[in-house]
Amino acid sequence: MNDIILETKSLSKEFKGFTAVNNVNLQVERGHIHALIGPNGAGKTTCFNLLTKFLVPTSGQILFNGHDITSTAPAQISRMGIIRSFQISAVFPHLTTLENVRIGLQRKLNTSFHFWKSANTLSALNERAMALLAEVDLEKFADTLAVDLPYGRKRALEIATTLGMDPELMLLDEPTQGMGHEDVGRVTALIKKVSAGRTILMVEHNMNVVSGICDKISVLQRGAMLAEGSYDEVSKNPLVVEAYMGTTDVALAGEH
Repeated sequence: MNDIILETKSLSKEFKGFTAVNNVNLQVERGHIHALIGPNGAGKTTCFNLLTKFLVPTSGQILFNGHDITSTAPAQISRMGIIRSFQISAVFPHLTTLENVRIGLQRKLNTSFHFWKSANTLSALNERAMALLAEVDLEKFADTLAVDLPYGRKRALEIATTLGMDPELMLLDEPTQGMGHEDVGRVTALIKKVSAGRTILMVEHNMNVVSGICDKISVLQRGAMLAEGSYDEVSKNPLVVEAYMGTTDVALAGEH
């Protein structure tokens, strides 16, 4: 039996009579990179917000490591090891990259707001922070203010701060949105690199990214699960091709 780290059972969300997520059954396997994709309006973001507890489901269940977390608060699931990285780069612009990662480490130690702590106490976190920067190829930018980083490097910094929370499950929301080709390639390679020993669930629109690094893909359409499988399987599924392209005569692989 596959080791399922995250599972939903008949997950649904309605907004004043409109069903945004409709009886979604999702299983994310431990150690995999799993993508949630779909055309605009498919319900991807709503589903992601349900999983990260920023929305309350109308019905259904969410299970993490077999435990029901449907009614668990966002702060509690963070402590359980589910960490979300947001669509818009969420860093402190006027702190250095090292200071940003150190804040992530402080959160893990529950000392986030201990501003009266001495600089020496905070410096004790520097070794781990530098190791995280090295993991995302940012060590040479340790003293650079986040505001001065190129956009792709900001996303790398966000991933580093996420790693500082020691996530068991990382949820990435459109990690390559708004990037040029070079940054997309760098961040894609970075996600693949940091996935070692971790599980990643990502919402992603770039099919090159999805095809290159994802083990499994779930496709949503109009809030419901349309198809699931490897990229080769879903890209050849006529229902998926029609949902994206409006016709079954064009391969999904053409939409990169």
